Amino acid sequence: MFKNTKLILSLFAVLLLTPVAQAGDWVSMFDGKSLQGWKASTENPETFTVEDGTIKVFGPRAHLFYGADGNSKFTNFEFECEVKTTEGANSGIFFHTSYQDKGWPSYGYEAQVNATHEDWRKSGSVYGVKDLREIAHKDNEWFTYLIKVEGKKVTIKFNGEVVNEYIEPADHTWKKKCLRTGTIAIQGHDPKSLVYFRNLRIRSLDS
Repeated sequence: MFKNTKLILSLFAVLLLTPVAQAGDWVSMFDGKSLQGWKASTENPETFTVEDGTIKVFGPRAHLFYGADGNSKFTNFEFECEVKTTEGANSGIFFHTSYQDKGWPSYGYEAQVNATHEDWRKSGSVYGVKDLREIAHKDNEWFTYLIKVEGKKVTIKFNGEVVNEYIEPADHTWKKKCLRTGTIAIQGHDPKSLVYFRNLRIRSLDS
């Protein structure tokens, strides 16, 4: 009996010390060297390049969709990245969207990236539905941008602090601009906007 007890305790200790991958672990979305795992729209794909471990966004309107086919599926999730804007730059992070060759993404919502661009909707806005006028970060400084979607609630945090929350109303009638499921997309807004992204990662909140 004593020997069996020691064996059980030893096995229990091993289990405690052995890391176990759980559903919801963070998954890196960018290797720092290439755009492998992403698909750029055929409209101006040269807007997206890799530079010094970052995704450099600079050029005419274009969008970079996550997934080999640009259509990864996430419903409830947390997405996190580091962003650096430059003076007058505009970009965005689309979520619950779908790949398309050209134009502004028709599906999902956009989380705005803009400190000093002329558009009054500033970073952290859920574009067009819960907009922010206040500037919450500075150009030319890295900050952490987190988007959390859980049920009908969107939470946006900068450097761990909540800057915006949006709850999609029950009577929401937009069939395309809504919370459903879909991928992440990075926006190239215009030829004068220069924005950098790095350390992109995501985790599912679905069991």
